Amino acid sequence: MQRPMGVTILAVLAAIGGVLGLCGSLTLIGLGGVLGGLAAGAGAPAAEAAVLGGLTVIFGVLSLVLAVLYLVFAYGAWMLKPWAWMLGIAGAILSLVLSLINILQGAGIGSQLISIIIAGVIIYYLNTPDVKKAFGRM
Repeated sequence: MQRPMGVTILAVLAAIGGVLGLCGSLTLIGLGGVLGGLAAGAGAPAAEAAVLGGLTVIFGVLSLVLAVLYLVFAYGAWMLKPWAWMLGIAGAILSLVLSLINILQGAGIGSQLISIIIAGVIIYYLNTPDVKKAFGRM
């Protein structure tokens, strides 16, 4: 079956996001040690410097995992693998949940609303009959 244009767009955007995410996450991981060292050199207590560096590295590793998931989804969507449909749905639901958590924590509703709308559109689109059929889900 031919890949629907929307799936192609999602795959390309996921690939771009994955590559940019790889660059950003690897930068964060590298900066974790640098920030810890700079904080310690600036006179911060060793424990605070270690926490700053450690949290930066942890955030970088989590971002790395997310970037890899974007790349895996991009491949699966491009190749119309059935598991990619579920990964796309799960990713969009995760995005919805994170946006709602951000709103509850005081983040600006405007930016989160955009994320919620995009995730909702992705869930809707992936559940259309033609797309589900393309992924072998019907």
